[in-house]
Amino acid sequence: MYDVKSAKAEEFIDHEEVMETLGFAQKNKDNIALIDSILEKARKNKGLTHREASVLLACEDPEKNEEIFRLAQQIKKDFYGNRIVLFAPLYLSNYCVNGCVYCPYHMKNKHIARKKLTQEDIRREVTALQDLGHKRLAIEAGEDPTMNPIEYILESIGTIYGIHHKNGAIRRVNVNIAATTVENYRKLKEAGIGTYILFQETYHKESYEKLHPTGPKHNYAYHTEAMDRAMEGGIDDVGVGVLFGLELYRYEFAALLMHAEHLEAAFGVGPHTISVPRIRRADDIDPNVFDNGIDDDTFAKIVACIRIAVPYTGMIVSTRESKKCRERVLHLGISQISGGSKTSVGGYAEPEPDDEKSEQFDVSDSRTLDEVVRWLMEMGYIPSFCTACYREGRTGDRFMSLCKSGQIQNCCHPNALMTLKEYLEDYAAPETKRIGDALIAKELGNVPSDKVRSIVTKHLEEIKNGSRDFRF
Repeated sequence: MYDVKSAKAEEFIDHEEVMETLGFAQKNKDNIALIDSILEKARKNKGLTHREASVLLACEDPEKNEEIFRLAQQIKKDFYGNRIVLFAPLYLSNYCVNGCVYCPYHMKNKHIARKKLTQEDIRREVTALQDLGHKRLAIEAGEDPTMNPIEYILESIGTIYGIHHKNGAIRRVNVNIAATTVENYRKLKEAGIGTYILFQETYHKESYEKLHPTGPKHNYAYHTEAMDRAMEGGIDDVGVGVLFGLELYRYEFAALLMHAEHLEAAFGVGPHTISVPRIRRADDIDPNVFDNGIDDDTFAKIVACIRIAVPYTGMIVSTRESKKCRERVLHLGISQISGGSKTSVGGYAEPEPDDEKSEQFDVSDSRTLDEVVRWLMEMGYIPSFCTACYREGRTGDRFMSLCKSGQIQNCCHPNALMTLKEYLEDYAAPETKRIGDALIAKELGNVPSDKVRSIVTKHLEEIKNGSRDFRF
């Protein structure tokens, strides 16, 4: 039975509720009066229920769909302005004991190169990432209690935070590792992680168990309830997502929103981020084997509807997607992207030899970070390397209350300008710097407070003269 506050996975992601929601959405996909009422509710920037959002996703009326896209763009602007946060993944190890059929790291894959970074390897990789200009990392590791124990993850986090090279520093480490215990989540919190990220892959329990035939990840409930344990362990910011293409997208969409609703109802704060990866080719994985793939138009609509339904959440799209696709969804709700990414174990300090490939998936957008930064600015976005909220304690419900009220932009906009200036001074190509300095000059005029504008202007000059790390 559906219970949004239940601690049991099969109750807060109730199969019957999902199916009833899909039936309701299909029945009302042409109900213009209902669609109009849902859109009117959405304009209040308070979000939608999974059922209401599913009606919008099912809508086939061209005019209403255009209205949905316009509203998504407006909500994105209201909450996140024209800022896009940049990060990079760092794969620590691809040793894994699971049998996930969509991932090349599965235990039965005997020909993929198995690697694990030493702490010295990590220092080299992070130094290389700092030399690119990155300030925010998402560390990734396969599930292997022997090769990748929690102690290894904790030691690696400490190593990363301790590396200061020239003007470089990683200021926020997000963690994407397998579901674990409350005690281990508490240890991750104490280590100073930013967001704990875990993708559900699929919320359809029967499909989930087939896709994860062996290994600890086979346990649907333990995996699905991981965010509850993370929050019980004191982690304020959690990131959720599904791997679109494994199951019917309408099912995943509704269940994903139900998960967000559950976290809000049970803990008073919903997901800090929602990711929307699509299955991609990788080593021995052929995405064509999975028959639930979605086209770019459907993908764009999913992004728009998530933005409308969960207006406060950060939305992430990775280099799985092409430049063209990323450009389209940036306008519809995406607020964070990776740049210059490697999906291999290491690979930043030195390219992997052809006979030692360890990528988790093929990258569709292979541009350098500088190329991505320039591209964003040419479209009028502010590339942001800001980590101020995390370091000032504006996490969890504190962040969400500011975000929901629209006040977060009073911090984020000036912080984005200052961190962009750092990037331009330390890492940018000459043309990128020229474009960036012009953008900053223009955006200074959009800082509403005279006092804040004066402080930012002063700090920008100090950054030009060698000082670093100012923040509101």
